[in-house]
Amino acid sequence: MKFFIDTANLDEIREANDLGILDGVTTNPSLMAKEGITGKDNILKHYVDICNIVDGDVSAEVISTDYAGMIKEGENLAALHDNIVVKIPMIKDGIKAIKYFSDKGIKTNCTLVFSAGQALLAAKAGATYLSPFVGRLDDISSDGIDLIAQIRLIYDNYMFETQILAASVRHSMHIINCAEIGADVMTGPLSSITGLLKHPLTDSGLAKFLEDYKKGNS
Repeated sequence: MKFFIDTANLDEIREANDLGILDGVTTNPSLMAKEGITGKDNILKHYVDICNIVDGDVSAEVISTDYAGMIKEGENLAALHDNIVVKIPMIKDGIKAIKYFSDKGIKTNCTLVFSAGQALLAAKAGATYLSPFVGRLDDISSDGIDLIAQIRLIYDNYMFETQILAASVRHSMHIINCAEIGADVMTGPLSSITGLLKHPLTDSGLAKFLEDYKKGNS
């Protein structure tokens, strides 16, 4: 399973990368705005800054919602750095754009996916990554993990190469659930990744070991 971090914060990206387990980064306009990154030139520079930290795929999202606009914007994004993956919304023109980029050998990430039907269309169009939003489905009392399982079954049935990128991961158990089902990638906040480190028995066991060592070596 690949681990991506979902942020535009360079310090968090560096911290995750320093763990030695980071495979990539996903971003979106909301995450850019959260970090105060505004203006086209600043946003483009920020994508390059991220690519210079991480040796892996970095999703950069188009803002256009029409086919011609997505193609122009996506080509400009892809030209920024070899690590860039063009992030395209799950809409009709988005599917057409994904097919175009697939034929050109440009990596894509189909985002805002909430159904198996959408996942099937994205795979048919040749998306590199498919981003079902687990947490947002949970927010409306639907089961995001069930959707991941459904997509996994469909993709395995037809040997689609599109990678399932479980997005909108909110906590560590989402990661475990997605790993059990067979999601290819997860993307979430730094807290969901570092949360995997924690267990009370690890903490108490280490405290006991150190206490016993101190007794015998003081």
